[in-house]
Amino acid sequence: MKRVFDFMKIRGVMLVISGILIIGGIAGTISRGGFNLGIDFQAGLSITVQIDGDEMIDVADIRSELSSIDGLAAQRVGSEEDQRFIIRVRDDGTTPDFEQTMAEQLLSDIRAAYPGARVTELETAYVGPRFSADLAQQAIALTAFALLLILAYLWFRFRLGYALSSIAALVHDVLLILGVIGTFQLEVSTATIAAVLTIIGYSLNDTIVIFDRIRENEILLKDSSFPVVINTSITQSLSRTLITSLTTLLAVVAIYVFSTGQIQLFALKLIVGVVIGTYSSVFVASPVLLVWTAAAVKRRKKRDAEKYRKGATTREAAEPVTPAGTVAAGTPATAGGAPDIEAAKREIAKQRSRKKNRKKR
Repeated sequence: MKRVFDFMKIRGVMLVISGILIIGGIAGTISRGGFNLGIDFQAGLSITVQIDGDEMIDVADIRSELSSIDGLAAQRVGSEEDQRFIIRVRDDGTTPDFEQTMAEQLLSDIRAAYPGARVTELETAYVGPRFSADLAQQAIALTAFALLLILAYLWFRFRLGYALSSIAALVHDVLLILGVIGTFQLEVSTATIAAVLTIIGYSLNDTIVIFDRIRENEILLKDSSFPVVINTSITQSLSRTLITSLTTLLAVVAIYVFSTGQIQLFALKLIVGVVIGTYSSVFVASPVLLVWTAAAVKRRKKRDAEKYRKGATTREAAEPVTPAGTVAAGTPATAGGAPDIEAAKREIAKQRSRKKNRKKR
């Protein structure tokens, strides 16, 4: 077999890096005043206008000319020659008939700022406070429900440790992508929810491929330690993981380069998500599985030790002792007259081995 890379050797460093990035994303989002919510999740008006004139207008000029309006954000749509802009204004609930009043005020102020240009209203969209709140709650609930379904599926297909490790990787991916969105003030819209769910699906698929190989190698490499099994499985899946990620990135980067507006933002989030998802499958899900398995083995050994002690105590109290201080025939004894716990352990191990062999057949 080809050379096996020791991924688990650097798992501590990679987990620390992930923690730093997550904390940095949270701090960056808070320092920027929270997420840049679009009108899908925050009540307000969005109007798309085209300004045809002799001079080229920059989006910074639009913001400056409309600076008297609170809660306003503006961005360019398309190429510079198109002179199309999306202007969004938050609805704080204090302006009666906000949709019509604000639309008229925006068009009036733009025409006053550029008297020699023709201002055309291309599209207007308004989302009320109640609808935006309901949409936000539904998005959170559906995302949580999707994670629960994933947990149930992985628990059924693998084991609980595999399921929890996969969920840990998905939570890691979501926190990182949200940190990037909040720090760089990318707009949060329904397209963002679609991007996050797409990233979850992509990352989960990659994790399942690696976990499936780990499950196979647990049988094929039963004489090897679990870290060796994980490293071997990741190495065997590495070429497939890299090729899939690179081909996906080629398609998404093309969308990002040749599109504009919401589609471009969607592609940008997917680019970040693909990189994060590939990373987490190797350096988050697998190390968490290793820690969980080691803890499970430790708990099982502790339970077995307690079981052996209780059994030994019961047998010592129940069986007669000879004058020489040894237990009755049929029970192994140590020099001090106590039952041989190590012999009992070996017998239990043999019984477990026989049960496993019967299951395999």
